[in-house]
Amino acid sequence: MIYYVDIDETICSYPEERAYEKAIPIVENINIINALYEEGNTVVYWTARGSTTGIDWRQTTEQQLITWGAKHHELRLGKPHYDLFICDKAISTEVFFKDKGVNS
Repeated sequence: MIYYVDIDETICSYPEERAYEKAIPIVENINIINALYEEGNTVVYWTARGSTTGIDWRQTTEQQLITWGAKHHELRLGKPHYDLFICDKAISTEVFFKDKGVNS
């Protein structure tokens, strides 16, 4: 399978306001995504970082994924900024990780 995984509020959180450089990894969630990678699935991290500001967050984000040990095949930026995503294949972060036994 091919998994597109969001980054912010999915594999990391923020102590206060969202400042990407201050992101704190959610280790339990990263471990679950890493297990999907290890099972032979394709993992693509896809983020809207910079989509509304035009700031290029690739270097920061790539370094965070390395530091956090987040295994993946690809990092994609340019995810559109939206308030609600409606898709027949979509699943919320809460439901996905709750089904895996993690309260994120």
